[in-house]
Amino acid sequence: MPRYPTTTPTLFIVGGAEDRLGKASLLRHFLKLSGGRRARLVLVPTASSFQDEIVTSYTEVFTRLGAPGVEVVNPADRAEASDPASVALLDEATGIFLSGGSQLRLSQLLPGTPVGDAIHRAHERGCVVGGTSAGASIMSDYMISMGEEGVTPRQRASQISAGLGLLRGVVVDQHFDQRSRYGRLLSVIAASPHLLGIGIDEDTAIVVTDRRQFAVRGTGAVFVLDCRTARTDAPDARAGAPVLVSGATVHTLPAGATFDLTERRLTAFVEQHPDVLVSLAAATS
Repeated sequence: MPRYPTTTPTLFIVGGAEDRLGKASLLRHFLKLSGGRRARLVLVPTASSFQDEIVTSYTEVFTRLGAPGVEVVNPADRAEASDPASVALLDEATGIFLSGGSQLRLSQLLPGTPVGDAIHRAHERGCVVGGTSAGASIMSDYMISMGEEGVTPRQRASQISAGLGLLRGVVVDQHFDQRSRYGRLLSVIAASPHLLGIGIDEDTAIVVTDRRQFAVRGTGAVFVLDCRTARTDAPDARAGAPVLVSGATVHTLPAGATFDLTERRLTAFVEQHPDVLVSLAAATS
């Protein structure tokens, strides 16, 4: 069996459109957590409609960053998601990365299959499981597989599908600010207030450790939505109508923030984006 940098269950959940051409800071950190030059990386490009291009792109960036190689697991249907060779690759991985694409495709092909079970085992033993865009949404119990975009929450504006359930009690959404997905996440969490909503901007990630807390990295922010004490008319609103949500707790967390998923609160913050003018003045003084 491979040696893992940590035995702590770790998820690396990216909001999509992460930098792959420049410093690739998020992917560099994912590789480091996965073992760096000793990492055994497995890419799952199944969600994408351009799988050859995705494999080429991620293989190039991870190799440039120092990975010894990248294996690929790419089931085309649920029968192929039972392939023993694919399961064996996942059982030997120290880092697994799921690409973006169609959430529905992932929901059809991964949960409840031997490949999906192997990803769960990998997470349990300390393999870093990462994903971007659709690969981020699949991490939670339930995911928004389709939905209207915009700020206003509307009744029945979203479709929910099963996720892998690696991160329990949450719904993860991605491309969050860039595609104005506030309304659709709010409509889902208002109707299911026991769940926590997590919206992640592009080129931004949460690193979840031990299923309890996450740290924010990257250039954007993470939107956390808690509707436990909110008032809503979700049970009564007609289809397509704006949904009442009053009293929800919202956290907007940039890089440097650490959040406790169990207690639903900020636990630490270290400023990562100092004022530009102050920085320039210090550099020239």
